[in-house]
Amino acid sequence: MTLKIVIGQSSQTGPRERNEDYAGIVTPANEQLIAKGAILAIADGVSGNAGGREAAEMTIRSVLSDYYATPDTWETHAALDKVLNAANRWVLAQSAAQRHLAGMATTLSLIVLRGRRYYLAHVGDTRIYRLRQSRLELLTTDHVWDRPDMRHVLKRAVGLDQHLAVDYADGTLQAGDLFALMSDGVWEVLGQKALHEALQMYDSPEMIAGHLTRAALAQGGQDNATVIVVRIEEIGTDNLSDLLTDGKHLGVPQRLKASEQLDGFEVLSLLHESRASLIYKVRNVQSGQWCVMKTLQPLLSEDAESCQALLNEEWLAKRVISKYIPQVLPLTAEKRSKLYYVMSWHNGVTLQQRLDSGHHFTATETAQIGIELMRGIGALHRLSIVHRDIKPDNIHMGDDNQLRILDLGVALNAGTASVASMQNPGTPSFMAPELFEHHTANTGTDIYAAGVTLYHLLTRRYPYGEIEPFQHPRFGEPVPPTRYRPDIPHWLENIVLKAVARKPEARFETAEEMLLALEHGELKAILPPARTPLIARARLVKWQWITIFSLLLNFFLVYLLVVS
Repeated sequence: MTLKIVIGQSSQTGPRERNEDYAGIVTPANEQLIAKGAILAIADGVSGNAGGREAAEMTIRSVLSDYYATPDTWETHAALDKVLNAANRWVLAQSAAQRHLAGMATTLSLIVLRGRRYYLAHVGDTRIYRLRQSRLELLTTDHVWDRPDMRHVLKRAVGLDQHLAVDYADGTLQAGDLFALMSDGVWEVLGQKALHEALQMYDSPEMIAGHLTRAALAQGGQDNATVIVVRIEEIGTDNLSDLLTDGKHLGVPQRLKASEQLDGFEVLSLLHESRASLIYKVRNVQSGQWCVMKTLQPLLSEDAESCQALLNEEWLAKRVISKYIPQVLPLTAEKRSKLYYVMSWHNGVTLQQRLDSGHHFTATETAQIGIELMRGIGALHRLSIVHRDIKPDNIHMGDDNQLRILDLGVALNAGTASVASMQNPGTPSFMAPELFEHHTANTGTDIYAAGVTLYHLLTRRYPYGEIEPFQHPRFGEPVPPTRYRPDIPHWLENIVLKAVARKPEARFETAEEMLLALEHGELKAILPPARTPLIARARLVKWQWITIFSLLLNFFLVYLLVVS
C-alpha cells in the first residue's frame, strides 16, 4: 500500500517589503516515495539581517534536493542530519564570502512522511502542529530566549553558528492526521485556539492554508505569513520489499536442472546449496551473458519470512554500487514468473575454496587481501549496512584479481525488514564475543570477523579456538598467530590481534582505521594490544587479592609464633 496525502500551501508577504519566508515540497512517485518518502519544509529568513530570503530559499532547495541524493540505506534522521549540516556550512560560507550577505540565517522546520511514520527536523521558531482526532498538538519547540524582551531573538538557526543543533523526532501516522507547518507570522498572531478552529474549518488543506495566512494578516500581523497543510489520506507500508512491485506474490521455483530455462535464463550448473537457498550459474539466452541466480529452496515456498528476506536482500544489494560487491541485474516484475534475483558472474573462487585446495597464504598476500577486504567493508558501512557474516566462504577472489564480498542475505540495515529468527546470524567462530551475549551486530563485529578471517588465512586456526554452533564460549586471551607461524611480521600480527580483541573498545573503531594500519604496514606499525592483567583474567577484584594476601600473612605470623 502506498502513502496517499493531500497538500495545501499559502504564503503572503503582508505589510513588509519582501517575503523572507520560503516553503518547499517534494512528493516523489512510486519507488522513491516508498524508499525516501515525501518531504515538506518551511523556512523563515531572520528578519533584519541581509540575505534572509536567500538563506531560507537556498537552505530548503539544497536540503530537498540533497536528501533524495543520500543512499536509501541511510536512516531518515541520519540523512537529514547530513544534508542540514551541509546547508549550514554553505550559509556560513556565503555569509563570510559576500559582504552584502553578512549575517544571513534562517529558521527551518521540515517533515518527512514515509510509510507508516513521520520524521521531523526543526531549528528556530517556525512550528509544526498535528491535529489528530480533533486534538491539536505542537510537535516542535521554539529556540528563542526566555526573556520577554528577547522572545524574537533566536538561540538556534541555520547559519547562526558553526555547530548546528537540530531537534529530531518521529512517530506513527494515522489516516486523517493533519500536519501544519507555519512561520511565526501566523502562529504568534492567531494563537492556539484560533489555529485549532481553523484546522477543522475546511476539508481542503489548500483552503485551510489560505484561511490561516489571510486571518493572520487581517488580525494585524506585521510579518510574512506562510503555511503548509498536509492531510494523511492513507498510510503506506514500511515494507521496503514492496519496491519490487509484485515480487512478494511470485512463487518459489522448483529445483532447477542443467539446461532448464526460466524467464530467458538457461541453467548451466548448481553453484551452491544451503538450508535456505539455491544458487545457480545461468546464461541469458538472448545476450549470452553468464549470471548468478539466487532463489529459495522449494520447501520454503510457503515461508513468508524467507521470501521476505530474499526480497530484502535484493533491495539492499541493488543499492550497493561498488566493485567490491557483485551487482544485481535490473529485472522488473513483468520479466519474472518466479521468486529469484540475478547477479553478475565473475570467474574465480572463494578464499575458503583456496584454503581447501591447499593454498598457502603468505603474509604479504594476506595483508593485501586485508586491504581490499576493509575497502569493501568500508563501502558497506558508509551505506549503514552491517554484513554480519564476513568469513572466507563469503569472500570471492576473481580471475581479474578483484576481491568481492558475497552474500548480503543476513545483512543488517534500518531500511530492510528484520527477521526475528535471524537476530544474530553468522558462523560462530567468526562472531564477536558480545554477539554471544545477545548484543546487536554493528560495524565493530564486522571488523572482528575480518580480523578472524585474516587470522584463519594465515594459520588455518581461530584466535579463541573453533566454536561450535549452540556453544556458549568463554573468551580469554587470543593466541598470537606467530605461535603457529613464526614468519608472520609483528606489525601484521598486531593489526590482527587488535581487530580480534575481546573488548569492542580495544578494536579498530572503523574499517578505514584498520585499512590505514594495513596500508602503512611496518612503516607506521601499531603497538601490540595490551595483555589483560592476571587479576582481571582471574576475574578477582582488588579486595579479594588483599584478603588472600592478608590470610597468607596471618598464617606466616602464626607459624613464627609457634616456632618461637
